[in-house]
Amino acid sequence: MKAISQDTYGGPEVLREVETDRPVPGPTEVLVRVRAAGMNPTDWKHRTFRGFIDHLPRVLGWDVSGVVESVGVGVALHRPGDEVFGMLPYPHGHGAFAEYVVAPARALVRKPENVDHIQAGAAPLAALTAWQVLVDAAGVQPGQRVLIHAAAGGVGHFAVQIAKTRGAHVIGTASAPKHAVLRELGADELVDYRTEDFTWIEPVDVVLDALGGETAERSLEVLKPGGQLISIAALDFPEGVAERAAARGVRAYPLIVEADQQGMRAIADLMASGRLKPVIEAVFPLAEAAKGHALGDTGRVTGKIVLTVG
Repeated sequence: MKAISQDTYGGPEVLREVETDRPVPGPTEVLVRVRAAGMNPTDWKHRTFRGFIDHLPRVLGWDVSGVVESVGVGVALHRPGDEVFGMLPYPHGHGAFAEYVVAPARALVRKPENVDHIQAGAAPLAALTAWQVLVDAAGVQPGQRVLIHAAAGGVGHFAVQIAKTRGAHVIGTASAPKHAVLRELGADELVDYRTEDFTWIEPVDVVLDALGGETAERSLEVLKPGGQLISIAALDFPEGVAERAAARGVRAYPLIVEADQQGMRAIADLMASGRLKPVIEAVFPLAEAAKGHALGDTGRVTGKIVLTVG
């Protein structure tokens, strides 16, 4: 099969198309013929060695949408021919940038019939991250105020929609040109981080921090007593911020996304009903994965970049 591999760290140019053996599913695993694979900032970070895995050569990619080709012993959830999507176990289950990938059966769910593979491939890692922050960790309730940093990004634009399905009042930070699409997704208030100070907003119950560093530190100022700051920028989570948060009567902690079938089923239901829609910045064929990485490196992507396969 064809796959996009790297055997050194560096810019997008280190990615190359290779021929490699098609994987074989083991017990409780399925072999998926990949139709689309979403790209995420963690892909470009790992390409440059700023991540959680350090072995080479390797095939990156955690988002997958495709068709079950075969199943290993003990798999009861899926059959050959099923259209499925999901996130490979993060961080060590990577390998979606290929024609075929093996995944644990319970990392995948049925793709809704009214959602195409590009839309499905765009969703898993980013949407699961947003779900696990807002629903599993924060337990967002109707009427609560939620601040989402980098609201037009991959996780952010899903988080806006998920928070709205929970009945929250959503405030997002993003550059002004991205405000229109965020309003369409349901954002109630928007802050242009380039010209406005987000700490001027009325206090909030939850902050989803996608940036870490100074942004995480300053976000403590806008939390109500008992509020929560949950950071998905685990590698940039400031030292001592949890203790400083506790001193203010709030909580601050990092979250790393995990493969989660229950969460994926909730995401599939939201997508099937039209209440959760990915914004697609660009689509590239598998062979042009480096172009997708180069676009991601700009830091200006709205929504997601997706690779198509086959």
